[in-house]
Amino acid sequence: MDFLASIHLHITTWVLAIALFFIAYLMPAAAKNTKIVHMILRVDYILVILTGLALFIEGMGFGMGMLYGFKFLAGVLVIGMMEMALVKKKKGQPSTLFVVLMLVFLFVALFLGFKLPMGFNFLA
Repeated sequence: MDFLASIHLHITTWVLAIALFFIAYLMPAAAKNTKIVHMILRVDYILVILTGLALFIEGMGFGMGMLYGFKFLAGVLVIGMMEMALVKKKKGQPSTLFVVLMLVFLFVALFLGFKLPMGFNFLA
């Protein structure tokens, strides 16, 4: 479980997920490669959730379970909005709302992730 609870592994998986999301979102919906990138992104979602869950369980020892719960919820909402945006785009429906919501939830998750005790302190 120590490997899954690695902060660096979690950061690597969500940075990869965000990059793959924007690559898939900016590709034409009819392109064959879009489906491949979307499937790779779905596998990455699983890795993000697994590493996030492991960090959430480890974070319970800091006595800030509710804040870590909010961060976990924000992370799951980011993944949900990413998926909704890509599916709406594929169907030819407006997806801007889901991209904006994804960015809002991403900001919340990043803020909580860096503010909580297991995060990095950039100003120290």
